[in-house]
Amino acid sequence: MNLLFVADIFANGGKRVLSELLPGLRREFSVDVCVANGENLAGGHGVTKNLLGKLRKFGVDVVTGGNHIWDNKDGVDCLDSEPYLLRPLNYPPGNVGKGSCLFPLPDGRTVGVINLQGRTFMYPIECPFRAGLVEINKLKTKTDIIVVDFHAEATSEKMAAAWYFDGRISAFVGTHTHVQTADERVLPGGSAYITDLGMTGPLASVIGMKKEAVLRKFLYEVPVRFEPAEEDLMFNGVVVEVDDATGKAKRIERIMRHYTPKEGQAKEED
Repeated sequence: MNLLFVADIFANGGKRVLSELLPGLRREFSVDVCVANGENLAGGHGVTKNLLGKLRKFGVDVVTGGNHIWDNKDGVDCLDSEPYLLRPLNYPPGNVGKGSCLFPLPDGRTVGVINLQGRTFMYPIECPFRAGLVEINKLKTKTDIIVVDFHAEATSEKMAAAWYFDGRISAFVGTHTHVQTADERVLPGGSAYITDLGMTGPLASVIGMKKEAVLRKFLYEVPVRFEPAEEDLMFNGVVVEVDDATGKAKRIERIMRHYTPKEGQAKEED
C-alpha cells in the first residue's frame, strides 16, 4: 500500500498548489490513501465545510488537524458530521469530534489514522503518548496499517513519541512547524518517520504569512495584522510504502515540489 501525507495546507496558496499537483502525485506514486493536515485551510485559521469538499475533489481522503482546528466555527461544526475530519485525540473528553478514524478502501483494506497533539510549548492537554497507545491498541483489532499525525512544536517530543510508537504503527509524521525536515527514515521496528512534513503553501513567506508584516512584528513589537502570502508556492509531503501483510513500512520518500502558476491564470478563492 502507498500512503501519501500532505503537509499543512496553508490558505488559498496551499489550496491552489494542492489542486494543481495532487492528482498527478496520486498517479505518479500509485497512491492508495491520501492524508492531509488541513487546520490552516481557511486563511490560516481552521477549516470550512466548503473547503473540505474541495479537498475531497482534489483527492484527499482523510483530513487531520491541530491547535488551529478550533479557529473557525464552521469547521468546528463539521467535526461531528464529517467522518474523515479529525482533531487531536488527546483533547479532554466532552469536546466535539474525534481523534481517529478507519478509512476503508474498495478492495477491503483499511487504514487507521490517529491525530495527536504535543504538549511542549503548547496547551497542557492530556498525554499524547498514553492516549495514543490506547487508541493504537483499539485500532489494531481492526487493521495492521495505522498512521499517526503528531501535531507538535518541539522536535524532541515528536522524536520521543515516534520511538515510543515504533513497531506499533506503520508511519509517524510530524506537523505544525511548517518547515520540512530532512530526517525521513524507517525506524528499526518498521515505522516510517519524519519530524515535520513542512507546509503546502507559500515558500516566500514566514511559515505562511506575508514576511513584511512578520518582520515588522519582530522589529517593533507592536500589534500587526498577519495575512497569508500567496507567492512562490510549494508542495511538501512524504510517500510511505507499507507491507499489507505486516503493516510495516518498507520505505519513505520525502517530496518537495515548486509550483509556478501559468501567466494570467486566475486565482481560486475560498
